[in-house]
Amino acid sequence: MAGAVGPRATKGRLRTYLGIAPGVGKTYAMLRDARAQRRCGVDAVLAFLQRHGRAATAAEVDGLEVLTSTVSYRGVSLEELDVAAVLDRRPRLALVDELAHANLPGSRHAKRWQDVGDLLDCGIDVYTTLNVGNIESLGTLVSRITGVRPSEPVPDAFVQAGQVELVDLAPAALRRRLAQGLVFPADQADTALSHYFRFANLAALRELAQLWLDDSVADPAAAFVAAHPACQPAEAAVIVVGLEGSPADQWLIRYAAQLAELSDARLHGVHVRPLDNLDRPVGTRLAEDRRLLRQLHGTFTEVKASDPASGLIRAARKAGAAQLVIGSRRRSRWSRLLTGSTVADRVLRLAGDLPVQVVNVGRPDKTSSEWRRQATT
Repeated sequence: MAGAVGPRATKGRLRTYLGIAPGVGKTYAMLRDARAQRRCGVDAVLAFLQRHGRAATAAEVDGLEVLTSTVSYRGVSLEELDVAAVLDRRPRLALVDELAHANLPGSRHAKRWQDVGDLLDCGIDVYTTLNVGNIESLGTLVSRITGVRPSEPVPDAFVQAGQVELVDLAPAALRRRLAQGLVFPADQADTALSHYFRFANLAALRELAQLWLDDSVADPAAAFVAAHPACQPAEAAVIVVGLEGSPADQWLIRYAAQLAELSDARLHGVHVRPLDNLDRPVGTRLAEDRRLLRQLHGTFTEVKASDPASGLIRAARKAGAAQLVIGSRRRSRWSRLLTGSTVADRVLRLAGDLPVQVVNVGRPDKTSSEWRRQATT
């Protein structure tokens, strides 16, 4: 029955169905238990469901009242949790799938777990689902195990304030489900099996989830690392991009930023100012480079050196570069450095074991507008 929105006498109870990865059956278990509650007379509604097209999950939805709302964002229709509708409906139990979720701009809260907090504060019980990788304290370690940075972390304390049910599935069984096309479309199965869903990854995530649930373990991440020294967190790698203050810089920065994102590294731009050209105005190009680097969460350094090649390599080493990226085009400064035999020998000798990637950034006669258009595609 609908009623005035206001806090009930007691705070709602949270139950989180925790899994090691997508496909273990978290949503199915949540819906199964909710249907059992309805058979016992509990007023339960489906406030949000992430639809994956799985037949077993769809069957469990039958008979549940659905309050999910559809909103349009950038021309796309999306289903979202409607907190106001749930508060107005005032059920005893609300089912909210996918706790780790960022809301659309202009929503009541930035994160879905904050929405769930509002429901709990008003005395509504909530069942929800979560993967172990989205637990805030475990995110960095999960990234190191799987090579994928989990998005939308949920605070440990929020989850621990309620009941947590581990939806356990052996790694071999999950991989079989994946291979049968029961988790993702069949054309994605091979890629998933050879990356995130590798047996070793799933076994590690399962162990990590069990450690996190063990009240006797003070620091689950540290305990896991102690048992698996190879997972000792390391300082983030750095991708350094050499900048000339030319129209090609914008494209080169975006290229290096993609490399940094793929390798979970930081982005750092370096411009070498020749000692014999200190009086020359810096110009607007480098200012644009700085702005773009800031937008892409990168940093910028300008160094002075008599030799641009040695200055750039020194700066890259000082920044702790895992890779140095520079642009090359006909008659560019970097091209002259790398094609002249004596200078090339010096660059190779100075680079040593530092990987250097030379990227062809096109012809020098391109107009600024052409470079800008290429940089944004």
